[in-house]
Amino acid sequence: MSRISVFSAPFLLGFDTFEERIDRLARTADGYPPYNIERTISADGAERFLISIAVAGFASGELDVTVEDNGLQVRGKQRDDPSRNYLHRGIAARQFQRSFLLAEGMEVRDATLSHGMLVITLERPQAPKIARKIDIRSL
Repeated sequence: MSRISVFSAPFLLGFDTFEERIDRLARTADGYPPYNIERTISADGAERFLISIAVAGFASGELDVTVEDNGLQVRGKQRDDPSRNYLHRGIAARQFQRSFLLAEGMEVRDATLSHGMLVITLERPQAPKIARKIDIRSL
C-alpha cells in the first residue's frame, strides 16, 4: 500500500528531503528522556527556543550535542562502573538519542548542563524580507 505524502503536491518543489527527515524523526520517537521546548522573542525581534532535556545522572562528558544537515541530535551514554557492587539497581545506566529537525536559519547558540537539566539555546534571527522582480526574456 502506497502512502500519500503532503510533500507530493505539485506546487511544493524541493521539499522531498524534508519528508525523509520527518520520517527519520518519527522512527526515533521515544519518551526518554523527557524534554520541554520554550519559545521567546528577544528585544531585537529574534526568535529564541530553549530545549530543556532531563538528563539526571549524566555527566557532561557522557552527553553529545551535534548539528548536522538541519538536524539537532542529542545523545547520551552512561558507562557502568564495574567497581560498584549494587544490592538493588533501580536506576539503569542507559543511552538515548533525541533528534530535532531545525528550520532554515536556526542557529544553536549554547548548551549548558545544570542540576540534571541539559538546556540547549537556539535562535532564529529575524530575516529581512527580500522580494525581487524576475525579468522575462523573449526568445
